[in-house]
Amino acid sequence: MKNRILFPSAAVSLLGCLVAYLLLADVGVYAQRERIAGPSVKQTASVMKVERNSSAFSSAASENARLRNSLSWTFGGKTQTGWNIYVPLIAHTIGVDASPDSPEFALALSVWQTNNGLAETGILDSTTLSTFTKYWQSRRLGRSGLSSDANLHSAPIGEFYDPTRSPDLLQLEDDTYTAYKKMIAAATKDLKNELKLTSTGELAPEEKFLRIVSAYRSPEYQAALRKREPHAGRAALAKNSPHSTGHALDIYVGGEPVKTLDSNRMIQVQTPAYKWLVKNAHKFGFYPYFYEPWHWEYVPSRK
Repeated sequence: MKNRILFPSAAVSLLGCLVAYLLLADVGVYAQRERIAGPSVKQTASVMKVERNSSAFSSAASENARLRNSLSWTFGGKTQTGWNIYVPLIAHTIGVDASPDSPEFALALSVWQTNNGLAETGILDSTTLSTFTKYWQSRRLGRSGLSSDANLHSAPIGEFYDPTRSPDLLQLEDDTYTAYKKMIAAATKDLKNELKLTSTGELAPEEKFLRIVSAYRSPEYQAALRKREPHAGRAALAKNSPHSTGHALDIYVGGEPVKTLDSNRMIQVQTPAYKWLVKNAHKFGFYPYFYEPWHWEYVPSRK
């Protein structure tokens, strides 16, 4: 009797296990399908991105490697060659740290091109470079002359690159000076291993990097400079110089302080001081004149 009772119970148990297994297997299959469906989209997007980097933009990267030292373009009435000098600015503008010869750079450039109404080629051609320069120029002051409410501050000679600079050439607008001091305080913290500092963390007296080369220059002084150098082509001698606002600073970033020779500018854009300014100066209201690595303008409305 006991055996007759146990056998049906065992059969029922076995049947129950079999049904449970089939149900679990079925759920498992569908659960697996669901698990695959979600990540597979991400994986596909990831794969597509890698493919864009490695294949679709590999040819663009090769073309950028060629053009950055050979592209012919015009600025200031003069023929320019390549865009290698502007790589730090370009990389910061498009938000990438990759080599300009890499597919990653080309990909980031293509996104920037799309956002600026250009063909999404990933190639930094003359049209794209022109768009960059217009954008950079639009970030500047766009005016000359002191504003009616401007107050000029006489900075200590120790703030300047040239310790023999005339006292009447040590002025800059009050807020610009305050912003400059905050910017240099941040730079010395970040570049403490690159700069000579005092025990209190300030620029040492013998340190030249990040010192002011030139600040406020009156229209009369500017005219005198032009008279002395009538054939000078650099913007520092412009008739309507932003230096006359008190908001423009020439800051020492290496090499010859204010020479526009390509060889000199190439030295300047590779220094830690310049690269730091490119990435951080805007946080303090300063924006560059792209052609002169040393020239920065305080535009507080853009902070």
